[in-house]
Amino acid sequence: MKVIDISWIRLLIGFIILIIPLWILWRYRTGLISKFAISVVRMTVQLLFVGYYLEYLFKLNNPFLNVGWMVVMIIVADYSTIDRSELRIMPLLWPIFISTAVAMGGVVFFVIGVVVHPPDTFEAQYLIPLTGMVLGNCLRSNVIGMHAFYYGVRQQRERYEFYLLTGATRDEALFPFFQDALKQVTNPTLATMATMGLVSLPGMMTGQILGGSSPLTAIRYQIMIMLAILTGTVFSVYLSIHLANRKLFDARDNFRTELLKD
Repeated sequence: MKVIDISWIRLLIGFIILIIPLWILWRYRTGLISKFAISVVRMTVQLLFVGYYLEYLFKLNNPFLNVGWMVVMIIVADYSTIDRSELRIMPLLWPIFISTAVAMGGVVFFVIGVVVHPPDTFEAQYLIPLTGMVLGNCLRSNVIGMHAFYYGVRQQRERYEFYLLTGATRDEALFPFFQDALKQVTNPTLATMATMGLVSLPGMMTGQILGGSSPLTAIRYQIMIMLAILTGTVFSVYLSIHLANRKLFDARDNFRTELLKD
């Protein structure tokens, strides 16, 4: 099946469709016009940069460069996670990086090395896209999970301290907050998985089909990706909160609220 390329001229023509959301946002005075324009421009420039870089990366297919790009992706995602979770960045960057690297590395290399099983586990064709898909979903989940956990503890600080006063350990006192954070993280992914194929066709599967792959091949990849995303999101949130707690609670189990943004 031949893949139909999109020329640069036709891609520019495609931007015309943005007139519809722009008019709606302007009509209802949402104040989002400048943010809308900045987001579209940033997306376009960033994707063009990544596209040219990946062309170069795929041609070289150097394991060290591939893993290096994976590390860069994780660092950028972690920085964004901490910032959007409204936490102080510098004290938490290292523990969050370790958590994400362990979770992403474990899940991605399992999928590539055991399930996909190409001749080279560090093949750029598989390592970079799979990391990007799993990491993108983990980013959203980490933002939701960490914000829900730490701001939940701050809002219900008396409850946490009451558990400690009644003899609970810190882990026992934090259990209900951890439980709520994991529910908020996992439920959207489970809802997506439950309706996939009937309500929506996932982007990765659609992209493979448009690229000429067999629908059944695309479906097998999509199932594996969703299993990786589910595992990666829960695992990364679990590790991130556990390691961040070493910074956010002192030796007496007091919650260090100064590490939260006001």
